Parts: sequence; structure tokens; C-alpha cells
Amino acid sequence: MSTRAFWPPRAAGTAAGRQAVGVTPGGAPSRAPDGHWDLLLACLAGYILTAVGRLHQLFDFLNPLHLTLLSAGLATVAYMISVGPARRLRPVLRLRITRFLLALTLWVALSIVGALWPGGAFQLFTDQFLKVVLMFLVLVGAVRGFRDVERLTFVYLISVGIYAAVVLARFNVGGDRWRLAGLYYYDANEFGTLAVMCLPLAVYFLVQPSPLWRRLVSAATAVVLVIGFIWTGSRGGFLAVLAVGAFLLLRFTAIRARWRILTTSLLALLFAATATDNYWKGMKTLLQPKEDYNMTDDAGRMKVWKRGIGYMLQHPVFGVGGANFPTAEGTLSPLAAEALLGRPVKWSVAHNSFLQVGAELGIPGFIFFLGMFGSAFAALKRVRRTAAVRPPGARSPPAPQLAQALMAALIAYIVGGFFLALAYHELLYTLVALIAALQKVAAPPLLRRVPLGPQASARYGPTIQRA
Repeated sequence: MSTRAFWPPRAAGTAAGRQAVGVTPGGAPSRAPDGHWDLLLACLAGYILTAVGRLHQLFDFLNPLHLTLLSAGLATVAYMISVGPARRLRPVLRLRITRFLLALTLWVALSIVGALWPGGAFQLFTDQFLKVVLMFLVLVGAVRGFRDVERLTFVYLISVGIYAAVVLARFNVGGDRWRLAGLYYYDANEFGTLAVMCLPLAVYFLVQPSPLWRRLVSAATAVVLVIGFIWTGSRGGFLAVLAVGAFLLLRFTAIRARWRILTTSLLALLFAATATDNYWKGMKTLLQPKEDYNMTDDAGRMKVWKRGIGYMLQHPVFGVGGANFPTAEGTLSPLAAEALLGRPVKWSVAHNSFLQVGAELGIPGFIFFLGMFGSAFAALKRVRRTAAVRPPGARSPPAPQLAQALMAALIAYIVGGFFLALAYHELLYTLVALIAALQKVAAPPLLRRVPLGPQASARYGPTIQRA
């Protein structure tokens, strides 16, 4: 159900109500709570730059500083001591996205007991996933308003743009070596998917009227992302590009059609100008699947996926254990018997984020994982239907535009992640946290019709409606 605006369910006659709608007791507009950066947001920006953009791994002198741990710890402490209704934890826990993520977290923990390799499952839970979930809660809880969501989304974009720029500066492709290899942290296919995820975010900031410096930075970032993506030679990423391009042209309705056509055309021209003959030769193999090793080889994706479905059906409740898909390949698969004959057996990853969760966490974990995506899409659709109110002089664009950009980024992950094992990566859960944060500030759940005061009614309308 569409609405004119969403506000906290407080009576506007009280001081709290006047503050919530941006009206002071004297009737003048009050300062927005997200009008400026603060220490907590700065720490979260540092976390995104290192956890997603891997800034500390790009520059060796930053490695000893443990910036990811430092920024995450400072952000957590800053959130715990922060005050004000905008940063309460309860609204975060009410979000359906959060509930599915917490259920998934519980299942990652429960999978440790029956895991093929309990040490690996325990390490995944304590060293990676628990930290990711904690930072999800801190990020969503820290956001005070739409500007905060926009700021952190821009940091997400810039972090990947810096990564891409460093890769372009330090690596070369050409001749027989037509694709990247040996990157920092990510492999070429993972970086390709991440670059495609950020392209709609670059388009979003590029088409906004101000500030000019942000538009210029976004344009430069889009260029390095496109070139970096082509250098990866990722076929799964190419399918993600097609999906995102179709979404930008046909479904990104929050931006005017002429801007959609112009930006998509410019990106397509840059793509065509950068891609080499070897690149297109590699992409043509998508049209010849019978000749692809992924369809025929025992270590190819198709047979790995079939074995992965078997692991999920053999261990339907808790799976083989978090981060245990390679262990299952080396001990449970039909190929494991060949190791006894002295033949090498590849302990392969799942090459599919969804199958990775299903095999490692069982059917319940698979349902929770899908539920997180379903609730994220539902939240973005809800925000997209919400007409955001812009205070006079505000630079921030309306939330529905950002919702569609984040939806395109999530589509890129789904398509690219279908061919990669990215189920537990920070790049996904930081994106989902931005989606949950946008829902929190633009379309919070369980709102009721609330009468506004006379001065606020004259500006924003008489009531709000339940979503």
C-alpha cells in the first residue's frame, strides 16, 4: 500500500513527536539527526573499506594495523555507548531480514556438532560469520536516517572502486593472458561479480543532481569497474551484467527513461571498446555448453552441483557442516575412493552459493538463506512504493531510487553467486545490511495511522498509513 511518508508512531503534540517529524516546539524545522557524519559512521566506513574493499591488503603498510578488527571493534563500542531513539536495537530486531539472518546464524552454530570436520565449521562460525552478523546489527542500528544509508552505500561503492583501480594499476592482461589471476583476497570471478554488484550503485550516484564531486567520482568508479570486470574474464559475471543491464533499462523506473538509456548506452560503449577478441571468444563458450569442462569433467560445476544436492539430501537437517563442502568432496563423494588408488582428488568448493548453504547447513539453513533474500526483495519493493519526503534544501535523493539500485546489486549477486561459493562473504552481508538499514529508515514495519500536528500537516499531509 503506497503512502505519503513514514514517521515514527508518536503523537505529534508531544516534544518527541515534534522532533520526529522535524518540527521544533516553535514550529521551525529542526535539524535532521543524520545531517552530519559522526565517529560511529566513520568507523563503519573503515570497516566497509577493509572488509569489502580489502584496503589493508592492497597496501602492505596497513596490514599490521588490523584495520578490519580495529574499525569493527570501535564501531561496536561506539554503537553501545550511543544514545537516542534513532539508534535503538529493537527496531533492527523487528526487521524480517534480521530474523532470517539470526536464524541462519543459529544453524551455522548447530552445524558444528555433526560436521564432517568440526574444527572447520567452528572456525567459520567464530572467525567469520559471527563477526559478520555482529557488524550487520551495528550497521543497521547505527543508521539514523536516509543520508546515513546513502553515505555508507557510497563508501561501499568507493571501496570496490579503489580495489579495481589498484588491480588495473598493478596487473596487466594481453595476448594469451587475457584475464586476471592471482588477485588480492578475491579471485577473478569473485571480483567480477563484486564489480557488477557496484555498477548500479555507481549509476545511482551518477544521475543525482548534486553534489558534483560525487557524480564525478561515481563516473570514474564506473569506468574502472567496467574495465576491471572485463579483465576478469568471468562468464558468470557476464551473465550478471546482462541481468543488471536489463534491470537498469526496464525496471529502474525511479530514474527517468532518458537517463537509464543514456547511462546504459555509455556503459555498453565502454564495454565494447575495452573488450578484446579473446574476451568475446571466452564468452562465446557460454553458447557451447557441451564443449565446456564444467559440463563434462568430474571436477566441473555440473557434477559438483549434483554431488552437492546429494550431500544435502544425505544430511537434510544440519548438513555436512559450515565450510565443509570441500571435506565432503574429499571423503563422501564417489571420487573419494579413487584417492585410495593413488589418484588425485580435488576437494572442490561448491561453486554455487545457494547449494553451498544447502549442503553445509541442510534444508533449514537453505530455507533461512532464501528467506533472507526474499525479505530483502520485499523490503526494497516496499521502500520503492514509498514516496519519500524531501525537506527543503536537502541534497539527498528519494529512497525509492536507492532501493532500486540496491535491488539491482542484489540481483547481480544472485546471478554471479550462482556460480561461486560466496555464501558467507562480507560483500553479501554488508549489502544486505544496507538494504535493512534503508527499510528501517524509509519503510519501518508495523506503522499505524498517526495524526500529525497542524504545522507538520500543512507541510507533509495529515496522517501516515500502516504499510
